[in-house]
Amino acid sequence: MNNMTAQAFTKKGGLFRYLLLAASIIAFLLIVQGGILGAAPLGKGCPDWPTCFGGWAPPGNPAARLHYLHRIMSLLLGLLVLAANWTSWRAIKAARWVRAALSMALGLIAIQVVFGGFIDLVGDSGGAAWVSVFHLLLALLVLGHLLPVTLIAFRTVQPAWESRRFAYKTGFVRLSIMALASLLVLYVSGASLAALHGSGVCQGWPLCGGDIFPQGTAGRVALVHRVMTAWAGALVAVLVIQAWRYRRNSTLVLVASTAAGVLFSAQALLGSRLVEGYSPSMQVLHQTSATALWASLVILVAELGLTERNTVGETKACQRVKGLRGQLYDLLMLTKPVVVALLLVTTLSGMVIGASSWPSFRLAFWTLLGGFLAAGGSGAINQYIDRYDDLKMQRTKKRPIPAGRLTPAEGLAFGVAACLAAFYLLVAYVNLLAALLALAGMIYYVLLYSLILKKSTVQNIVVGGGAGAIPPLVGWAAATGSLDIPALFLFAVIFMWTPPHFWALALVRLKDYTRAGIPMLPVVRGERETRWQILLYTGELVALTLLLPLFGLGGSFYLVSAGILGGFLLVSAWKVWKLGGNKAAWKMYRNSSMYLACLFAALVVDVLV
Repeated sequence: MNNMTAQAFTKKGGLFRYLLLAASIIAFLLIVQGGILGAAPLGKGCPDWPTCFGGWAPPGNPAARLHYLHRIMSLLLGLLVLAANWTSWRAIKAARWVRAALSMALGLIAIQVVFGGFIDLVGDSGGAAWVSVFHLLLALLVLGHLLPVTLIAFRTVQPAWESRRFAYKTGFVRLSIMALASLLVLYVSGASLAALHGSGVCQGWPLCGGDIFPQGTAGRVALVHRVMTAWAGALVAVLVIQAWRYRRNSTLVLVASTAAGVLFSAQALLGSRLVEGYSPSMQVLHQTSATALWASLVILVAELGLTERNTVGETKACQRVKGLRGQLYDLLMLTKPVVVALLLVTTLSGMVIGASSWPSFRLAFWTLLGGFLAAGGSGAINQYIDRYDDLKMQRTKKRPIPAGRLTPAEGLAFGVAACLAAFYLLVAYVNLLAALLALAGMIYYVLLYSLILKKSTVQNIVVGGGAGAIPPLVGWAAATGSLDIPALFLFAVIFMWTPPHFWALALVRLKDYTRAGIPMLPVVRGERETRWQILLYTGELVALTLLLPLFGLGGSFYLVSAGILGGFLLVSAWKVWKLGGNKAAWKMYRNSSMYLACLFAALVVDVLV
């Protein structure tokens, strides 16, 4: 293939990939949006079709606008799939099965539009409810057709589409297909139960009010739903175990199977919560999680089909070479437990300060467990992202992934599992606001800091410091169910504390950061400028902490403590500025950690005493 042909394929193939990626994302969001329309008490949507209340622009009520947005997104999805279909036929000459899958997806979308119009015209009748079940089934099938094609589009780096075929021969692959089929039945049975308004027919868990065989259609559907939950759960559990035993080097296989295991457990947990009491937000999250679970298993099946030819060699290469205790220890080290301990101190402090009292053991336990998993999971994903840089640094080259004690796939799968578990535990046992704040912190740290800022700007730790400042907000929200202005000052304290803390470490490990190409302040602007910035930020931090009582945070005990602690920290920063050297910088790094813990402890004491 000549260079011109290769360049043309690369350009067209890139367009094809991103058309498919956009279509897959919109297909997922449409299912989520459909769940919101069905669960949220927003009022009446569009009663006619294709217009909305007789016009082409929706009226001002939220339900009509959301309903109309659903139609626009459906149209956009159809156009994207149509464009991808045309590209697969005319531009890149994709394999026959790729063209067939996209044509099928386009046909399913057309049927979707017809059924959607029928639902709008019929309204809330019983027939419309059952059509909604079929509507949801078609939406899942559309997503199921798009995801494998998207996966193979990103995996194919040259015009070799005809050679990219799926192969399903081993027991592990067939097990994944069984799990996917069982999940589809489970999803449809759940939607059918909703159509029958039978969410409250089974008040007990796992039995229906003590009855093994409930009466009525809704009761029988509920029984099928629970039996399928147990069956599909067993299949997913076996998948996860087998993946961790034999697919330790297959990143996508291990991550998808592990995510499926956590998502399935979360689904069961949310389902039990729905039995205890209806909540629109919980129902929307239940459907969103189910869709994410479906997507995870579709990706798993597709990836297994693509990599099936290498299964034997991979299985031999992935035999466990050390004991379970050693692996668990290495997984714990991925969480950066010392860093997490400090974050949990600020989380608990946020709970106490927000509620002006000591939280119950149950609330504190679930909040801190969720916080540990959120911070630890983010740290594990960060170590996966930084695995090549860690090899270049004396401080980090003995971490589990660069040292070879864990595979990169294990590190990423563990991190994803911990982050997902953190979110769902906080949703189920704390509250939605605390869970969303924790989710924001995870996204902030992994995407904004680790992937974007860390290696692109000298301000990486300044902007990225916001991720570490979110834990007290999580604690505050957990204890109060809301966020108040004083909570933002706790955020600001940690935000201001982060740069001088990590710049002091960067001074000590200057050669490490230089070798790794990480643009920390001393690497880019020199040691003298860094020492001055440490002193400047420390002064601003101490000034901020002394102002907190003006905003309802802390009293006389805290103010005296903040003054003393701030004085010690300023002395450390002054020595860094005046004396220089690694000894002063290392002392500043250590002292700043103790300073933050003691400062928040003083706030807690002032509240409780």
